[in-house]
Amino acid sequence: MTEPRLTLQNICKEFPGVQALDNAQIEVFPGEVHCLLGENGAGKSTLIRVVGGIVNPDSGEMIFNGQRYVPESPRQAQSHGVSVIHQELNLCTEMSVAENILLGREPKRGRWPLIDHRKMNDTSVEILGRVGLTIDVNLPIGELSIAQQQMIEIAKALSFKAEVLVMDEPTTALTDREAEVLFNLIDELRGDGVSIIYISHRLEEVLKIGDRATIMRDGKHVLTTAITGLDRESIISAMVGRSLEEEFPSRDVGKGAETIAVKNLSRSDAFNDVTLSVHRGELVGLTGLVGSGRTEFARALFGAEPADSGSIFVDGTVVKIESPRTAIEAGIGLLPEDRKEQGIFGLLSVRENITLGNLPFFTKSKIVQRKKEMDSTFDFIQKLSIRTPSGEQIVANLSGGNQQKVVLAKWLVSKSTCLIFDEPTRGVDVGAKTEIYALMNDLLEQGVAILMISSDLPEVLGMSDRVLVMCEGKMAGELSKPDFSQENVMRLAAGS
Repeated sequence: MTEPRLTLQNICKEFPGVQALDNAQIEVFPGEVHCLLGENGAGKSTLIRVVGGIVNPDSGEMIFNGQRYVPESPRQAQSHGVSVIHQELNLCTEMSVAENILLGREPKRGRWPLIDHRKMNDTSVEILGRVGLTIDVNLPIGELSIAQQQMIEIAKALSFKAEVLVMDEPTTALTDREAEVLFNLIDELRGDGVSIIYISHRLEEVLKIGDRATIMRDGKHVLTTAITGLDRESIISAMVGRSLEEEFPSRDVGKGAETIAVKNLSRSDAFNDVTLSVHRGELVGLTGLVGSGRTEFARALFGAEPADSGSIFVDGTVVKIESPRTAIEAGIGLLPEDRKEQGIFGLLSVRENITLGNLPFFTKSKIVQRKKEMDSTFDFIQKLSIRTPSGEQIVANLSGGNQQKVVLAKWLVSKSTCLIFDEPTRGVDVGAKTEIYALMNDLLEQGVAILMISSDLPEVLGMSDRVLVMCEGKMAGELSKPDFSQENVMRLAAGS
């Protein structure tokens, strides 16, 4: 039998107040797609940070190609042949596509210490071609969509000619077509003998492309098995330690009065003439292909990038949304698509993230009432089941699902009457997804109106009372429950 290319045994790592890894283990063979699964906080991301030389383990052993493997930095890991594509993008937004792809490896002009920009651009075009991306490599990264940035991260990692390639949630920002390009690429890499560690909460992907799976829970190894012996229910049970009776919790909430209405809202080069309404106790799903204008519309509704024309009504009264502050004052809250950049302050504590946007509620005579602030934080940690040692834990140290709950807590403190959820469960495991869906149902029962933007069609159809579909910046159509189907949504999304 072929020897493992990479083996991790008894890996332990403790952060302040958190045992992230507890004798974790995994082994990966050449030409294998090995899926690493578990809930948010199970230790998956910490384990791959150990593999990638970002975090040093407290104890344990790593073997790479039969030799002891102790990377002290990502560059050392790459020099060994290990490349990691992280869930959170690590690109320099002010630099060009080509500069990001070849950062630190820029081609020089002969013996001169000058960058050969033409060669750098040609090489970058060739690298991007492998992932099927055709784009101007002189564009700044910040001008590209999240999906395009994700494909650039993948192309950059492949350019290191890795023997072990780690992919952490690589399809969360990709369309189905882009995901298929990635899966075809994975098949090619498997055929070339590359070892792939693949992390995803999309279990249909795991069952489609994986060879074996290792499941973790609470930093520990639960089991390693062939994918052929698994189904969706058995994976979920092993991940969460319990069965989930209902993926999309049912609710029985009557639709109340109209909370928010938008009429003929437009913004140049983003969306045009959008009209919709959401009532109290109603969840309206808004979907469409990447580039359809969904997220741009949400940001306009929240005042982050105000609309050029059109009207917004809250409880029947026209409101002028010119900034997030005016949106918040009108009772509108936004859980953004890009949690890392727009939703949290990663280096601040859970308490500070929850209360910072609502300081008037916690101040008296311009002095913050720390006990009131801490009591409220503890209350939301309990209500939302946020897995954190305390309210003083740095948010960047939490898993993606728990960070999402912190963002939600911030808007619950503000008592928003209309919440916009933009990709609410992106990068969130099945257990945490169900918890977030239950929290959304609780909000609906309290009379909150929810506009949920999502590219996950089962989520859209499973949670929505009505579904609106955008195409090329315009509203393409509306579906009521009797007409709910992925085929009907895709027809509208494609402009048919």
